[in-house]
Amino acid sequence: MFDQIANLFTNPTTLLAILAAVAVAATVITLAMPLLAPDRLQKRMRSVAIERDRIRLRERARLASDQQKRASLRNEPARNLRRIVESFNLRKALADDNTVARLRMAGFRGQAPLFVFLLVRAVLPLVLFVVAVVYLFFVGDYDQPTYFKFFMAILVAYAGFYAPVLYVRNTIQKRQQSIKKAWPDALDLLLICVESGMSAEAAFRKVSEEIGAQSMELAEELMLTTAELSYLPDRRQAYENLSARTGLDGVKAVMLALTQAEKYGTPLGQSLRVMAQENRDIRMNEAEKKAAALPPKLTVPMILFFLPVLFGVILGPSVIQLMRQGIIGGG
Repeated sequence: MFDQIANLFTNPTTLLAILAAVAVAATVITLAMPLLAPDRLQKRMRSVAIERDRIRLRERARLASDQQKRASLRNEPARNLRRIVESFNLRKALADDNTVARLRMAGFRGQAPLFVFLLVRAVLPLVLFVVAVVYLFFVGDYDQPTYFKFFMAILVAYAGFYAPVLYVRNTIQKRQQSIKKAWPDALDLLLICVESGMSAEAAFRKVSEEIGAQSMELAEELMLTTAELSYLPDRRQAYENLSARTGLDGVKAVMLALTQAEKYGTPLGQSLRVMAQENRDIRMNEAEKKAAALPPKLTVPMILFFLPVLFGVILGPSVIQLMRQGIIGGG
């Protein structure tokens, strides 16, 4: 029975059928994923609305009484999580001044994501070290010295220590890429709203509603800016917060222009028009750079995958004819 199973899986026809089935299944899943993807935009907009309500509660409490407990914009972490982080003083040991700012740039706001980040960064190396030691010493059959096994376990723990940092960095890059692509279009919409006579709050709110289909991250940031413009005592602080949350030079330049217009009363339409064109040119230049770098990147895949198949298609019939005539492979 085992011989039949082994012969079945070593049969080229069976292997080809399995590979074809896997390819068809992967194609179906790839085509069906966009249709089955949940609507994350509405969920994120609801969370932004909750953030806006919390800003309102915080500002009302601050204006009502300085001694009264203010409602917080940030999500309060669980008590057990806070107790663990504060007991081991993880915030002082593993976090610096840029940690909270980078978490905000990644879309994780408040104290709860910070405490989760610190706890994961403290616990994950220990867990991976124990798993690596168990696997190297007891499960795996490796004829290596003991010091080498401990060295490999330490490397695994070191990787676990920096894995949360790499995750946050990757999330920031994806978020910035999404915002950068949609930012010129958002500036065009903002220009139209401003020139039509809308205020800054109404313009940001309208743009956040329209740009959500293109970039959910940008829509979320603009909605938060709308809430901060409505309830923060200093409008300049709302613009600076948007610049800090995105970390993009194009956004910082536009926010600086808005701050100057707010301070000196200068017209905003011309500045937005120029900045929209500059950001659009930057986006086009980046697309051209990627297009120019594509041929060198395709050289190796074409040599490895395309040319052998091409040679097989061209030379295959000739080789078959030669084999039939006995010139090649004849006994």
